[in-house]
Amino acid sequence: MVTECLRIQSSARRQSRLAWLFGQDPVLPDARPWYRGALGELEVARTLRALGPEWTVLRCTDPAAEAPDLLLGPAGAYTVAVKNHSRQRVWVGPAELLVNGHRTNHLQDARHHARRLSTQLGVIVTPIVAIVDPATLALKPGADGVEVLAASQLGRYLSRRKPRFGPVPVPAGWEAYVPGDARVEGRIARLKVEVDAAWRRRVGWIALAVGIVTILTFAAMLGA
Repeated sequence: MVTECLRIQSSARRQSRLAWLFGQDPVLPDARPWYRGALGELEVARTLRALGPEWTVLRCTDPAAEAPDLLLGPAGAYTVAVKNHSRQRVWVGPAELLVNGHRTNHLQDARHHARRLSTQLGVIVTPIVAIVDPATLALKPGADGVEVLAASQLGRYLSRRKPRFGPVPVPAGWEAYVPGDARVEGRIARLKVEVDAAWRRRVGWIALAVGIVTILTFAAMLGA
């Protein structure tokens, strides 16, 4: 996601002063889905790097599988599916996860991958769905074995798990890797600063417009 976001964004031209002033999104339309995913990917990468050498982060060697990362460590085996729902309302119930009131397949997909790996490894694999920067995250008890949490809480969650079993062999079709790249992370971080600043300018203009309309409406009512 990070690489594809930067590849598409590399063709972006410098914004005009007017576009900058009115808060036009600096991310190209084709890059926006990749940008949202990249933010989540990098946030989780920083968390996973901080876990320590006793943890191993694995990724599936088949990109078509769209499998989440697999974590193996003293507290057990976990899949981590990163979902970027920045500034969106997330509600989690026993059987579904809603984003702004719309159903998703996040829980079903997480269970599917975890069960498949549990069979392959011969140990319990706990599925985790890490939500990046939600506006709200409402959790109802009993999400049927899936741990749903904010991505910022992932490190704390894993560090508090008690040791469960010894080393687990790396399954076939998976490889260990070190998440993240400092140079790439820096480029995404700079882009995020621009995106957030543009968003604040847009909000400012909207607030100004609402204020003007409110004043004019109030003035018209007084003059009636």
